[in-house]
Amino acid sequence: MSNPFHEALFGHRSGRDGTFLILPDGARISHAQFRGRAAQFARALGVLGVRPGDRVAVQAEKSADVLALYAACVGAGAVFLPLNTAYVPDEIDYFLRDAEPALFVAAPAAAARLAPVAEAAGVRMVTLGTAGDGSLAALADKEERGPLLPVARGAGDLAALLYTSGTTGRSKGAMLSQGNLLSNALVLAEAWRFTARDVLLHALPVFHTHGLFVATNVTLVAGGAMILMPRFDADEVFRLMPQATTMMGVPTFYTRLVADARLTRAAVEHMRLFVSGSAPLLAQTHRDFQAATGHMILERYGMTELNMATSNPYAGERRPGTVGMPLPEVELRIRDDAGRDLPPDTPGMIEVRGPNVFQGYWRMPEKTAEELRPDGWFITGDIGTQSADGYVTIVGRAKDLVISGGFNIYPAEVEAVIDAVEGVLESAVIGLPHDDLGEGVVAIVVPRPGAAPTADLVREACTARLARFKVPRRVVLVDALPRNAMGKVQKAELRRQHAGLFGERG
Repeated sequence: MSNPFHEALFGHRSGRDGTFLILPDGARISHAQFRGRAAQFARALGVLGVRPGDRVAVQAEKSADVLALYAACVGAGAVFLPLNTAYVPDEIDYFLRDAEPALFVAAPAAAARLAPVAEAAGVRMVTLGTAGDGSLAALADKEERGPLLPVARGAGDLAALLYTSGTTGRSKGAMLSQGNLLSNALVLAEAWRFTARDVLLHALPVFHTHGLFVATNVTLVAGGAMILMPRFDADEVFRLMPQATTMMGVPTFYTRLVADARLTRAAVEHMRLFVSGSAPLLAQTHRDFQAATGHMILERYGMTELNMATSNPYAGERRPGTVGMPLPEVELRIRDDAGRDLPPDTPGMIEVRGPNVFQGYWRMPEKTAEELRPDGWFITGDIGTQSADGYVTIVGRAKDLVISGGFNIYPAEVEAVIDAVEGVLESAVIGLPHDDLGEGVVAIVVPRPGAAPTADLVREACTARLARFKVPRRVVLVDALPRNAMGKVQKAELRRQHAGLFGERG
């Protein structure tokens, strides 16, 4: 048995020994150099006692070495467990105790506060910095860079463990196999026409599916290059973009670019593709970006448990407000609460089946049984519709559904009306406890810079276009919406912030 995932990402193919990483300071790392560094880390993992199937937990800042460590885990047969760099010690304690990794890799600056956490969990800790520093880097430096004979692994063997955000309870560890990651990387590279000539502007974090398993894996299987930015910075994006051909981002990236006068057709004339995901992209942002650049952003849909499931077409209509059609080899259906398939354009639960779907939740058989059917269909928790010609539109999360006076209200429908109001930048619609109605509809609205839309204006627009029960009973104007690292609006936080808005009687 070979290691097909390792071969697909790092095997010798035409163009593979060109540049792989371009750092902001102009330094370049070739595919061959990167494979050599990964081999050093793989050998260092062996010295530290990491064996095939062991988890390697990593909370370290984005760097070439972190990516090489990921590559090392693929080659060594270890299970890569990236952790959000914003997690605090109490959260790290949960992950270490739950996943029981053989090794925990932390940033040097965090070593002092995380060492007691690792010790209490009985996990060995090493450090890895962004400039070739840290105890793990020092150990790897002692190892040879010669070709690595990868550990034999099969499609069903685990390659990664990614924890969900845990907004509705304990974080769940999604088990992703070699086959899950490999199938998705190959499908996306084909669907988005990535080749060895592509240079991806990479400003995403690498502790998340989008930045690691989409951006990085797709670039690797295509043999292309990445400009590795530590984080999104508009000034740096405009400085580095002339070297790029493609960019992947979250909606926040694009809203900030659209607001910048430097975004012109001339600035992006060499680019062939802009991809957005991880959170819904406003249809208006689609239109504004196209007006400024001539490019239509390609929006797609995925989640931790799925990798990517749908995409707007590379060649064909990229329909604003939708996430496109199911990818090749992926099945998608919309069902009601009774498990019946729904007709086109009818909101219901999105279910997905295919080689991209994860293996289940780590040590949570009951939760796995609730969400992953025996026949392979995964219940996503997302409410959506599918048009007669296959385009999928995300209406919202099932847990964000507002039930007011016995009526179901899908936040995305109300948000679309509000976002079209003059002077509105974006909105989030939530339900809050209401004595008479169960839940009352509340709209949290962010004005455009320099604009001052009123609550009455927002309500009037909703009254004109929506049934009365969908019209927000309260409109709250705020400077910004709370978001996570991937740009998703945190509606649980909004519900917490505004919990007492209706008072005793609403």
